[in-house]
Amino acid sequence: MKPASLIAENDIPLLRTLGIRLEESGERHAVMSVVVEERHGNYLGGAHGGLIATLVDTVCFFPRPLLPAGRLVTTTSLTVNYIRPVQLGEHLLARSELLHLGRRTASLTVRVTDRQGRLVAHGSATLLVLQEPSTD
Repeated sequence: MKPASLIAENDIPLLRTLGIRLEESGERHAVMSVVVEERHGNYLGGAHGGLIATLVDTVCFFPRPLLPAGRLVTTTSLTVNYIRPVQLGEHLLARSELLHLGRRTASLTVRVTDRQGRLVAHGSATLLVLQEPSTD
């Protein structure tokens, strides 16, 4: 297994399968994107809510102090609030904001928007810190 500091979003098989890409990783935030395709569809012809939930969950791991720094974390709580339906062809951006980073937990909020900047969904996550980054 790779050290966590060397893991990139394209090392995560589900993200490769869904076409989710890391766009930005900052000190307190991260941004991921996806273009909604037929493979992401629900029975009504729009984006499946699971795609949006995956975006909300996954973007929380990529602010620099977390996975990119080698801090291993796992989701303990995830909340997603869906605001508007998303159609095929739409480009979605998910932006996480790190609100709190303690020894045992991290708390984040997320906004998912379409290409016009309209809010599609928002959510929050609590992550459990499993391992701190190595200091060598």
